[in-house]
Amino acid sequence: MRIARFSIDGNVAFGAVEGDKQDELVLDIIKGIPFTDFELSGTKVPLSKVRLLPPVLPNKVVAYGRNYAEHAKELGNEVPDVPFAFFKPSTSVIGPGDAIQYPPFSQDLHHEAELAVVIGRLCREVPRERVADVIFGYTCANDVTARDVQKREKQWARAKGFDTSCPLGPWVETDLDLATASDLTVQLTVNGEQRQLGRTSEMIHSIEDLIVNISEAMTLLPGDVILTGTPAGVGPLNVGDEVAVTIEGIGTLTNKVVKRG
Repeated sequence: MRIARFSIDGNVAFGAVEGDKQDELVLDIIKGIPFTDFELSGTKVPLSKVRLLPPVLPNKVVAYGRNYAEHAKELGNEVPDVPFAFFKPSTSVIGPGDAIQYPPFSQDLHHEAELAVVIGRLCREVPRERVADVIFGYTCANDVTARDVQKREKQWARAKGFDTSCPLGPWVETDLDLATASDLTVQLTVNGEQRQLGRTSEMIHSIEDLIVNISEAMTLLPGDVILTGTPAGVGPLNVGDEVAVTIEGIGTLTNKVVKRG
């Protein structure tokens, strides 16, 4: 099931996305929230009539760096022996169609296409064999990065945590099992030109590794998001660019870069 979060006539709701053709998609409005047992209301609205929002509002976004060997290599970095985590604040999250605002303190903004894992239940110290039980679903993400700031400041809070640096969407796909999610095509285009192309099977540390790693340290809440790293091909974004992340079996997340202000 594809679960979207949307607004219509000033109201915000979740809905199940139905249909195959983009111009014929409809939303069956969900009663309540999707992290507990829920029912479909039977009230349906065309997707074209709503504004899609970030599919979840995470308490925290835990991201993992250098989790694809070729990406680490292209930036001159060594592959970490253990998962390398950092955070993006909830204020960095935007949805499909929202603008990525070019931060005024950077002159080298980069795209990073990533598979995002959405947590579905409160959990801590998750054993490897139970990882699938705590996953709600998967969505597309773009870990937008001020590369010059990242290099200059030697830590990543501002470089990867600025407002609008974490596009998520267009919805959460809940029907992918863990084995399938571990071998999906991830690609990114800028103005229609392909920049990144990889597979989640190329991850150094698996989805299981990442969730075990972070849940050893902290409690994960329903709606929290885990970013699993980016394949090679990262590169610059400029004001006016349209950047699209497409992940096999999930969909396409599209955003445009604008000047802040």
